[in-house]
Amino acid sequence: MKISDILKDNKVTVSFEVFPPKQWDRIENTKAVVREMSKANPAFMSVTYGAAGTASGFTQEIANEIKKDNITPLSHLTCLTSTKDKIHEVVSELKENGIENILALRGDIPEGFVFPDKQYYKYAYQLINDIKEMGDFCIGAACYPEIHPESKNRVEDIEHLKLKVDCGAQFLTSQMFFDNEIFLNFVEMCRIKGIEVPIVAGIMPVTNVRVIKRSLELSNCSLPKKFSKIMERFGEDDKSMLQAGIIYATEQIIDLMANGINNIHIYTMNKPEVASEIMRGLSDIINE
Repeated sequence: MKISDILKDNKVTVSFEVFPPKQWDRIENTKAVVREMSKANPAFMSVTYGAAGTASGFTQEIANEIKKDNITPLSHLTCLTSTKDKIHEVVSELKENGIENILALRGDIPEGFVFPDKQYYKYAYQLINDIKEMGDFCIGAACYPEIHPESKNRVEDIEHLKLKVDCGAQFLTSQMFFDNEIFLNFVEMCRIKGIEVPIVAGIMPVTNVRVIKRSLELSNCSLPKKFSKIMERFGEDDKSMLQAGIIYATEQIIDLMANGINNIHIYTMNKPEVASEIMRGLSDIINE
């Protein structure tokens, strides 16, 4: 099923993200994670492309497992360090395996990285253009509620985002954020600028303070005082932070839904217990 069809009625949806293992001998463990998360019946599940695209085959394997568990898969495709020929090969494999949803991403630029030549995509909109020509895929793209780290300002950032939509992105998934007002204002500005596709809110349940620090840098995400205090108070105790992080994320989702944001994507960090606890806290709300 295409994600554009899942989102088109603006019904309440909650989806999950998982990531493939770095080593093949861990693939069965990740498949077990997928099977466990599937029990919560997410609207769809996305699987990341792997570090620098090195595990693209792993991504395909996990996407197939998601599909086998009767959940719609969304395969990430990061083009930064792969040639166009390699990307075309991966897209062909997705097509052969019946994967019809792709999240088209450029990827984060490593420090000191220089784009090699014209055989590489420099921007996500270029990748989106090519995927559109390669098959009948539903294509998604990423967005930054707190401005892409490389953009000069919000105006430029939304112009770049609209270009991705104009090239064929049918929905957008946001980077994580912890202040709902920032996301709500971002969505309003997108609508004013003519971006009408569904914008899915990306929520990261913070269950480990050490893990989140790098993610904050990459997403250009700020922390509201309320959540900073939670991290200061509970961050040194893993069990307390796990519980506090789940509660904060659940309350954040409820507030978003109360403000008309019906599509939520949870960055699960491959933790089925986190996904299931959040879904339990939303059970009646999702099924209203």
